[in-house]
Amino acid sequence: MGLVKTCDALLPYLRIASAAMSRSIDAQAQRWIRVGRLAELHPEAMHPELMRPLLSQEQVTLKELLQ
Repeated sequence: MGLVKTCDALLPYLRIASAAMSRSIDAQAQRWIRVGRLAELHPEAMHPELMRPLLSQEQVTLKELLQ
């Protein structure tokens, strides 16, 4: 996986969000990138609609871990 540079102004928001969601800063940035990409591909979609595929993907991963 490659490195992604962020502007200094974004880093405090990443730190706050990652701590609140119990994710690493990298994982939070990846989450925002994935949601942002979905928003660009589906500009008509609301946040819950954008989250559905991400949550489905996480549930599959969780089911695999629990087996």
